[in-house]
Amino acid sequence: MNCFQAKTGELARQWFVIDASNQVVGRLAAQIAPILMGKHRPTYTPHIDTGDYVIVTNVEKVVFSGNKWTEKTYQRYSGYPGGQREEAAWKLLKRRPERILELAIQRMMPKNKLGRHMMAKLKLVVGSDHTHQAQQPIPLEPLTGRPASTGALFAPPVAEPGSRKAKKAESKTEASVAPSVAHEPEPQLEAPAAEPQLEAPASDESAAPSHEG
Repeated sequence: MNCFQAKTGELARQWFVIDASNQVVGRLAAQIAPILMGKHRPTYTPHIDTGDYVIVTNVEKVVFSGNKWTEKTYQRYSGYPGGQREEAAWKLLKRRPERILELAIQRMMPKNKLGRHMMAKLKLVVGSDHTHQAQQPIPLEPLTGRPASTGALFAPPVAEPGSRKAKKAESKTEASVAPSVAHEPEPQLEAPAAEPQLEAPASDESAAPSHEG
C-alpha cells in the first residue's frame, strides 16, 4: 500500500480569520498551530509545509487565566554581555501586543527552518481591520473551554476463535452467567386439589330382605 506524499507545487492554500477577543492565549494557540502546520488536512506530510494562512485580529484583547499577567515573565537576550532582559507579561502586551500570542504559537511549532517557514503564514493584526480582504478568508470560531481530546477510543482487541484468549473470555462469560442462573428462584408448583371421596352408603341390616326360610 502506497502512502500519499504531498508535493509543494500541488498545494492549494486556504485563508482563515479568527477573532482573538477575550480568548485564552494557550488555548487559542493550540487551535492555530495545527492549521499552520497542516495537521487539519488529510494530506499532512511532516517534511512539507501543508498548512494554511491564519489571520488573527484583536490580538491585544487576549487574556490569561489566573494571575499570569503579573507572574509570567518573558526573557530576551541581545547577545552581548549583560544583555539579558526580563519583562512581565502585562508590560510586553503594552509594548508589543502581538508578541504574546506569537510566542505562544511559535513554541508549539517545529524548531527548524520548516517551522520558521510555517510561522510566515501567521498574520497578527491589532484591531479588527486587516489588509487581506482580497484573499476572502474564511472565519473561524475560537474554541471555548478546555479543548477536547481527539484520540480514538481504544476497544479491547478481538480474539481469534479457538485461541487461548478466546477460551479465557468464554470461561469468564460463563462464570458471570452461572451465578445469575443459580440464584433464580425455582417456580413452585401448586399441589393438585384433592378429589372428593365418595362415602359408601351405610348398610341397613333391618332393611335388607332376608332369604331365610
